[in-house]
Order: sequence, then structure tokens, then C-alpha cells
Amino acid sequence: MTEPLSAAAAADLSAAGWAPRRQVPEPTAEAIELVCEHVGRHGERHEPFPAAVDALTEFGGLAVSTERAGVAVAPQPFVLDPTLAAATTETLADLGRVLDVRLFPLGLHGEQEAVLAIDERGRVFVLDDTGDWLVGDTIHAALDALLTGRAPVRVRDDGTLDDNTRHDNIRDDNTRHDNTVDDGGR
Repeated sequence: MTEPLSAAAAADLSAAGWAPRRQVPEPTAEAIELVCEHVGRHGERHEPFPAAVDALTEFGGLAVSTERAGVAVAPQPFVLDPTLAAATTETLADLGRVLDVRLFPLGLHGEQEAVLAIDERGRVFVLDDTGDWLVGDTIHAALDALLTGRAPVRVRDDGTLDDNTRHDNIRDDNTRHDNTVDDGGR
């Protein structure tokens, strides 16, 4: 089944230019091509995969913020533009080795001090100077969490999560959700 966007998150995304079934394939393809041209110091390259292409086709190019207080943490603005995080090849490759998945940059979070990335299973992460964080198991869950201020879950150095109530090891989850909006029963 699907995990819907909350009405609050949908409103914030709409204010940034998003609409259900939004598709921007040409700008997405151009951005992905630019990102893939970047070569890391040790020869690493970003490689696109369906979860990244799908997320960027629907949400790419959006600069999103909210004024509301968060449920657990203060929501921070973010920009879904992978070209802003193209120079993260080594960082994403390192986390990918720990998680045993490929990652692709989605953009920047906060005051551009953190990287948003998606893995090939569709899970979204924030990487900042304090650590690596699982934000959501899907792009929709992650955007909802970012905009409502739900706390992310820290990824330990061995790829497991600090919050054992969600998963013992994030390498084992392959949940996907489609795009619906929860209007709170209205």
C-alpha cells in the first residue's frame, strides 16, 4: 500500500511548484548527465538508477521550506538539485559500501551544509558533519519527514540503525510507496 504525504507536506511542496503527477524529465536528464560527468579523486562516479531518476523526475528543481515547528526537530529548507551535490562521489561511495547499495545525490539540506541522497532501494539519507541519517524509506516518506520535522534515524558505522524499533539493518528493507496525499480525512 502507499504511504501518503501529509497535507502539510503537500502544501509546502505545492508552494515550491510541485503538484501530484508532476514530471520534469528533460531537466532531470540534463542534471543527471552533469552529475555523472563528475569524477572523484579516486575515480568514483555517480551512477543513476530508477529510484533516483523517479525521485528527481517528480521533485527535481524544487527549493522547499516551511515555517511550521517540527514534530521532533526544526524543519530545514532543502533544494532538490543533484548538481549542487555532484562533488560527493567519494562520500556517497563510502556510505554505499557500508550499506551495500549505490547512492545518488538529490540535493542539499539545511543551509547547504548537508547532502540529500537516495539509494537504489528508494531510501533517502541526509549526510552532514555529525553523521549519516536515514530520513525515510521512500522519497515521499522522506519529504514528509523533512517538512514535518520527524527525527531521522542515525546510520551506525556498520550500516545498522540506532533506532532498532524500525529495522535491525537497513540493508534488508525494500519498501516502495507511490505518490498520494493524505488530506487528514477532509
